[in-house]
This record gives sequence, C-alpha cells and structure tokens, in this order.
Amino acid sequence: MWIKNIKIENFRNYENEKIELNKNINIFYGQNAQGKTNIIEAIYLSSIGKSFRTNKEKELINFNKNNSKLEINFEKSDRDGNIIINLENKKNILVNGIKIKKLSELLGNINVVIFTPDDINILKGGPQNRRKFLDVMISQLRPKYTYIYNLYLKVLDERNTYLKKIENQNNDLLEIYDEKLAEYGYEIYKYRFEFIEKIKNKIINIHKNITNNNEEIDIKYTSDCMDKNKFLLLLKERKKLDILKGYTTKGIHRDDFSIFINDLLINVYGSQGQHRTSILSLKLAELQVIYDEIGENPILLLDDFMSELDESRRKNFLENIKDTQVIITCTHKFELENAEFKLFNVSNGKVFF
Repeated sequence: MWIKNIKIENFRNYENEKIELNKNINIFYGQNAQGKTNIIEAIYLSSIGKSFRTNKEKELINFNKNNSKLEINFEKSDRDGNIIINLENKKNILVNGIKIKKLSELLGNINVVIFTPDDINILKGGPQNRRKFLDVMISQLRPKYTYIYNLYLKVLDERNTYLKKIENQNNDLLEIYDEKLAEYGYEIYKYRFEFIEKIKNKIINIHKNITNNNEEIDIKYTSDCMDKNKFLLLLKERKKLDILKGYTTKGIHRDDFSIFINDLLINVYGSQGQHRTSILSLKLAELQVIYDEIGENPILLLDDFMSELDESRRKNFLENIKDTQVIITCTHKFELENAEFKLFNVSNGKVFF
C-alpha cells in the first residue's frame, strides 16, 4: 500500500499543492510552523476521516477561504484508489468517485500508523488516550466497530441525561438503557480484547530487540464489560450512585490498559527513555498487527519523531519498517544510509523538491 500523490487546496496554510510521493521514504523538512505537520494531517484525515489535532473542521480550512479540498491517489496490492474530501459547511467524502453516507465506508481504504511527539501521552496520560489508540487502530480494520461504539455512546449519553432527571427509585426506562449498554459494551470489549492480545503477541519480541533483551514488556487490559451479565448486574448495583452523581460510573467508556516493564508499571516507575522505547514498541506492534490483518504494510506517518531517537534506535527502527511507505517530518534535512528516500523542503505552505 502506498500513496502516489496528494493534492491540497486551501487546507491549513496551503493554497494549491500537488505532491508526488516516493513509494518508500519521504522526508519533509523545514522550520517550525511552515506546514510540515499539515501534510501528515491531510493524509491522516483521508484515512480516518478525522484530524488528530482538532475536532473543529473549520480550523482545517485556510483562513482566507470558505472551503478546502484534499485528493489522494493510492495503490494497494489488488487495486488503485482515489479519495476526495471536501470541507465547507459540512464534510463530503468521495471514495473512487462515489459519495459515502457514513464514515465506516472510508475506513480501511488507506491504513495508517501515526507517531507524533504527543504519543508519549498514550502511556503518561489518562485512560482516554489509551482507549483512543485502540479505537483508531480497530476502526481501520473492523469498520463495524465504529458503528457499535457510536451506538454505545448514544445510549450512554441518553442514560446520563436521564440520570440527571430521575429520583432514586426503580425505573423501567433505566433498565432498557442498562440492557443496551451491556449489549454494546460486551461487543466492544470483545473487539478490544482481541486486538490487545494481538499487540501483546507482537510487542514482547519487538521490545526485546529494541532493548537488546534488557527489558521485558507486558500489557494488561482492564474492563468492566468482560462478561455481559456481570456488567448488567454492576449497572444495577450502582444505580443509586449513578443517580446521585448524574452519570454512568462504570462501562466500556472507562476501559484501560497498562504497560509494565520488568513487572513495574511504566507510568509510575518508568524513565523518560523507557517511555519513549515503549511507545516505539507499541506502534511497531500496531504496524505488524495491521500487516497480519490486511496482508500489506500500512503507511507510516512520523511527525517530528525521528529527531527524538538516537542513532542506534533510529537504525533499529528503520530495520523494522522495510517495504513500508513512510512520511517523515523534521526540522533539519537528513539523509538515510542504505535506504531509498525523497527529500522535500517545506516553507510557508509551499513544497519544494
């Protein structure tokens, strides 16, 4: 899988650019605030349908314009493809010339794995960061997951609204909400458990190689929804508390996973170097899981990431991403030994090569 070219019109600080990409490694370099990350964001948006930087799509449109357009031509092992995203009052997406009705129809056309400086917060930050990591990966491979998760969130929102209105008494409508939460929650749990196990099977050897067998990594997943009936019982047991607080205190929306290095919890005892190496291992495991699922490597987006790796880690990293199209952004021009790459200089919303 690789992106052949990308056309950008009125997107962020770009007015009109067409970028022809290398099938292997593409390095975009330049000073900060010139538009390098905007290229990564455009590709990510064309894959996931959402930005990784903002929830406000108006921010994606050039300040001086009323609309924006992205077009990506890509190639997979079995077909060529085209994705067009128009941003105006609302977002319109066309896949191979056909306007899609729901986001799940976009997912899986272009598979990506993204590294950003903020990814360290997957480990250091709250559970919502780790859930988002799982959700983005799974949604690319199981489009139905997004549909079920959105159903869960809709019921959760309705239940929370209802909790604020009712008094502490038995209520039939609350039981209906509980049944639906348990049904959708258990389905989501099964997806998440499946992919946690897949990651776990990959990450152990990856991390040993990166650390020269000096560290052992482990992942433990915690969820309230491991059993549908037990979760339903838990909701009933906590009904009074939920009414008192005005929101649902247990559920799949509070799932989490923990990473341990040599049996010690990394976000408590891990050093900065261990955090960096662990997130590297996690992302490489994600890449391998996606490869196993679709039979080809996803596109790797590295936003200002290589600069955080020393020469040894950088070399080890590149050895793990052979036969993968890579989009790299960085502030300084650098070249790679024994690798095919293309250099682009980015300056004030213009790309020179």
